[in-house]
Amino acid sequence: MGSCGRSYSLSVKQRDTIAAALPVQDHWLSMSNLDLLLPPLDVGVFFCYKKSPIPHEDSITTPVNLIKKSLAQALAPFYPFAGEVVQNSHGEPELLCNNRGVDFIHAQADVELKNIDLYHPDDSVERKLVTELNCGGLVIGCTFDHRIGDAYSINMFLTAWTEISRSRPISCLPSFRRSMVNPRRPPLMDTVYDSLFVPVSSLPPPRSYLPTNPLVSRIYYIQAKDIDQLQSNSSFNGNPKRSKLLSFIAFLWKIIAECDDGFETCKMGVVVDGRERLEQVNFDKLSLTNTKCFSMQNYFGNVLSIPYGEANSGELKEMALSQVAEMVYKFVSPAMTEEHFRGLIDWVELHRPEPAVAKIYTKTEETDGEAVVVSSGQRFPVESVDFGWGRPDFGSYHFPWGGQTGYVMPMPSVKKNGDWIVYMHLLEKHLDLVETKGRKVFKPLSPSYIGF
Repeated sequence: MGSCGRSYSLSVKQRDTIAAALPVQDHWLSMSNLDLLLPPLDVGVFFCYKKSPIPHEDSITTPVNLIKKSLAQALAPFYPFAGEVVQNSHGEPELLCNNRGVDFIHAQADVELKNIDLYHPDDSVERKLVTELNCGGLVIGCTFDHRIGDAYSINMFLTAWTEISRSRPISCLPSFRRSMVNPRRPPLMDTVYDSLFVPVSSLPPPRSYLPTNPLVSRIYYIQAKDIDQLQSNSSFNGNPKRSKLLSFIAFLWKIIAECDDGFETCKMGVVVDGRERLEQVNFDKLSLTNTKCFSMQNYFGNVLSIPYGEANSGELKEMALSQVAEMVYKFVSPAMTEEHFRGLIDWVELHRPEPAVAKIYTKTEETDGEAVVVSSGQRFPVESVDFGWGRPDFGSYHFPWGGQTGYVMPMPSVKKNGDWIVYMHLLEKHLDLVETKGRKVFKPLSPSYIGF
């Protein structure tokens, strides 16, 4: 592991498997059609604490023991995380809820938190460790199988886990009611989804032209004033006021288009959460005494779509930010409807058991330009991840997924001052552009910014 250019030793103190505290009868839980669009990927998160409580020598309630105990309790209502993803008779992934448990690794690192280089998380962050530091600090890293749940579901689990640790009731119990995202009968075919998703069997075999340069991760911060300025610029000259996230996406798209790599086009994808879009239709159709118990806000699983736009790189460079923001709005807005998600669920149903994948994650032609996907971590519950000794001093996603499509996740700073933390997993040539063309906006994360 690396720390500000220096290496340090990390030793594993204990390896455990943590099962749900309550018995779980073995059973199968089907994947929804929207889950089936996800390949086997792990999503990582990590949290840094300057100080955790130092127990008396005779105390068994150490921070690590408290984390383990509350994890076992949290896995009871969130039992899919303690199971396994296996193939069913149709060759599709399915959840075997058998309480196999989750791996828990307790480690000790010979370093202080202020010397860990979080700007380069690939080198400094181990994603599946609870690591105690010399300074009395603690780093908690977790990974989750994306096929089981999206970021919203992970956030729900993290909040519940820490509520249990603080002996508080769970504020949002998960619902695994797959009927909330069932296809219509009969499903309706709409070829518009052929432009957004593609059956895996129709993809060409890997070719030598595919780039071999690995993507790397960096973490930046953006000050609130710069976010406001981007929003102002994207709404310039009488244009409709755009959201801060949409303005950020437009700015990043222009930067990526600056790459002089021989490709004429550049793609930008945006992750859209469909929960709010599907909420009302479920309330209308479910004849239940208390529909709130089955709200989409409690739904655990994947409810995502990834619309994208493709534009000529040269034209993107010359466009005003407001023009690029208008382009982003035009390809994202059709996906922000209930009908879009109902249609997508039907599209998957009509292609089963053939697996499919978001088209922006694929490269089907030699002339295909570079692609980046932006998700939104604005609901990242860094404020809430308090196990009993205070909120984290820093937290971030860490998603080095291994493909060739870039991934960017902006999330709020724990400072609560309007700043953003931005996790980026991009080709190095794109990160170079971020730090040159975008240097006034993107600032490398430093210990001084965090307050270490």
